[in-house]
Amino acid sequence: MNAVVKAIFFDVFGTVVDWRSGIANAFDQAFAKSGADIRARDLADAWRAEIAARLLETAGDAADEARYVPLDTTHRETLAKVLDDADLAHRLGARERAALERAWESLRPWPDSVPGLRALRREYVIAPCSHGSISMMTWLAKSAGLPWDLILGADLARCHPPASKVYTHCAAAIGLDPGEVMLVSAHNRDLDAARAAGLKTAFFSRPKEFGKGQTTDLAPADAWDVIAFDLLDLARHMEASLI
Repeated sequence: MNAVVKAIFFDVFGTVVDWRSGIANAFDQAFAKSGADIRARDLADAWRAEIAARLLETAGDAADEARYVPLDTTHRETLAKVLDDADLAHRLGARERAALERAWESLRPWPDSVPGLRALRREYVIAPCSHGSISMMTWLAKSAGLPWDLILGADLARCHPPASKVYTHCAAAIGLDPGEVMLVSAHNRDLDAARAAGLKTAFFSRPKEFGKGQTTDLAPADAWDVIAFDLLDLARHMEASLI
């Protein structure tokens, strides 16, 4: 590797925070007084699947900034579809629905995330580089105690990962070449895109991200620059390496 890493970017949902448990809890809280019989984890999975499908639909729009849709808007629109499909929209009040829409701003970190980020921050600039808007990532960081140096990601590039523009724009925003940046993700697809954009790559698995039946991203799909057990282990790898 020719360039020394100076900054580390992170995928957030699934890699740094546990979205599934948090969103399932948010559904339980939202419907607690409604009398509705819900399956919260199924609803969380359905919402996440709708979000992923919507983002995939716009994956080719990276060159057209006018078509960029912030994740906050996508969350609101896809939640409406999930509630309609489950015939639950009429069981939810406006206040509960608004709280549910913003549940992505108050997810909990995996146990190793905050100490791992703190350890990495001693030597590197660290920042989220995800689908999340600047607003969403700011409030999530406040809630979860994520010690970012700054907020980067889709809002800055006006397009969503895995478009290479997200990674190159965010690197340029802090005065770095892509090769001076590493992307950390528990999702192999993210790392494919980051490597194609010239970034270095680091992987660890989150085998509980999708629950007991998870079948994807249980192992590295390629020879990424660093393969670790979790964020704390990644910090140990980086401390011991010359990457």
